[in-house]
Amino acid sequence: MLAASNDIVVEAWNTVLFDKYARFKHLLIEGLSGHSDEALARYPHPKGSRVLDVGCGFGDSATCIAKTVAPGGEVVGVDCAQNFVDAATGEARKAGVDNASFFLADVQLQDLRGPYDYAFSRFGTMFFMSPGAALRNIRKALKPGGELTQIVWRKREDNPWLFEAEQRVREIVPVISHEDTDEVHCGPGPFSMAGPDMVSSMMKGVGYDRITFERFDTDICIGRDVDEAIEFAMALGPAGEIIRLAREEGERLKPQVTKTLREALTPYLKDNGVWAPSSTWFINARNPG
Repeated sequence: MLAASNDIVVEAWNTVLFDKYARFKHLLIEGLSGHSDEALARYPHPKGSRVLDVGCGFGDSATCIAKTVAPGGEVVGVDCAQNFVDAATGEARKAGVDNASFFLADVQLQDLRGPYDYAFSRFGTMFFMSPGAALRNIRKALKPGGELTQIVWRKREDNPWLFEAEQRVREIVPVISHEDTDEVHCGPGPFSMAGPDMVSSMMKGVGYDRITFERFDTDICIGRDVDEAIEFAMALGPAGEIIRLAREEGERLKPQVTKTLREALTPYLKDNGVWAPSSTWFINARNPG
């Protein structure tokens, strides 16, 4: 089945998830930039390159890349949510970047306006209902020899800021699967591409070669204090999804959730905020043509 359309996922990213991401924009941009800054340093885009940013979000990665490829290069950001496209366009203008543009599309099946020399995605490929279809479509938008670099979360256990929060919430709140509710949702979830064997096989199957995986670990800020870290955990990630999908019961149990999350997250408190370990794969692959 064609992962079914992405309609439910698109609606989620354009509404409830966009609102939550906007609320915690400062943490997402500052925290996640540690991973993208390192990936872009390891896999730089030469000046004059044309680069596709998949799942561009607020456009911070695209703006950074646009400055690198100038003069003569450009970045084109794509997202499934119009709210993110609008936000990214505004951020690029505010930064004075004129070689970045953004458009709305379902990367699984719509035209990506290639060809590109490179494609890049920071945490944008894990939420596709049909990741193989999306990766194939990205490859088709690359020139022969063009490369895709994507950043995805590694296994849960090495990302305690997400995993510990999820485990604590699961002990308290009834878990409702996506299949058992009509509520919109984010898609497969942040750890859907954590397994290198599975991802490598999938990428080979849709035509990529020279596929490499590099592990990168760094602490990320998940809150300026413990209270904000708790709010962040209850809004985003698997823990937040469990609470949201449980609806009234999730709301009723929030006091218990807050207490257990305080226990889980307080050990990560430092003088300048709550900093927790995080671990990703940098996946690089080539379109052989």
